[in-house]
Amino acid sequence: MKLALLSDTHGRHTRLTMPRSFDAIVHAGDFTRRGDERESVRFLDWLASFDVPKLLVGGNHDRFAEREPEVFRALCAARGIVYLAHEATTFAGLRVFGSPFVPRFRNMAFNLERGAPLAARWRDLPRELDLLVTHGPPHGTLDRIVLGRHVGCEALRDALRDVKVPLHVMGHIHEAHGEVREAGRRSLNVANATLLSVREVVTVEM
Repeated sequence: MKLALLSDTHGRHTRLTMPRSFDAIVHAGDFTRRGDERESVRFLDWLASFDVPKLLVGGNHDRFAEREPEVFRALCAARGIVYLAHEATTFAGLRVFGSPFVPRFRNMAFNLERGAPLAARWRDLPRELDLLVTHGPPHGTLDRIVLGRHVGCEALRDALRDVKVPLHVMGHIHEAHGEVREAGRRSLNVANATLLSVREVVTVEM
């Protein structure tokens, strides 16, 4: 099965060149720029146009999804989109957990304080998964900003030591786009947004 992996499209989704063939789409959050309802619905309508299974988590720009969680979930369900707001499901035959939470940065969506608040959330991770989708990266993995600092979540890094998962998909830190393999896990930062354009869509075989 081939997955098309997206993140941080920030309203530029129509500028993406999608792969010729894929079996499912996974989006790791920040599908909006301003985060309002109108922008969110435009994105959902675009995502719904693909006749494959679709999975979505929120990101720190996606304010409407945070502010009106049940309304947003209903909009996704009506379009055949699986929306995960820190929860597990079976998607396209895969055991998946998806979460939008990231360490606090300004006054944005799905932000929690570093330390105990985030650690409490990451205790919810199942011990065994096929796919983990988080908006933000763990500390030290595909989380280095242009100034050289690692800004990922320490609590997520620590929680992952007890989780067996072969594929972890994330975004959030645009300049850290790339892939690493460590401890039996393949980690992909698939952020599409660049300063002026969008990156090629990443695909993986499961």
